[in-house]
Amino acid sequence: MWIRDDIAIQEIKQAFSKKFPGLKIEFYKEHHEAGEGSPQKAIIDERVKIGDIRSNHQEGDLQILADMPVKKLEAIFDHQYGLHVQVFRKSRNLWLQTTATDHWTLKEQNEKGLQTNDELSYGTITERMD
Repeated sequence: MWIRDDIAIQEIKQAFSKKFPGLKIEFYKEHHEAGEGSPQKAIIDERVKIGDIRSNHQEGDLQILADMPVKKLEAIFDHQYGLHVQVFRKSRNLWLQTTATDHWTLKEQNEKGLQTNDELSYGTITERMD
């Protein structure tokens, strides 16, 4: 994923969710420590260009690997690119910040997110059959 000032937050979010469909990322105005949550009111609109929200304007190819822990990805966004992100995992009809499981890999988080969605779909099917 190439990070440069002229792309919108939305483009990064879409590329991330394409690779990890059980997850999403949100961009925030403020930094957070590993294991901490971020307030809803601090989310940045996805139409904003990343060059407008960061002080560190380094460009680069961010390699997001499945075996990377969530806290490492969030730290790379923060330290290397000056962007404050939070990873969320799908849990049925909700998106949960992964604060308590920041040590899990993106693959583990994604599988858990997809699993809860499969359980929801299966539950809906069996309810209709009853």
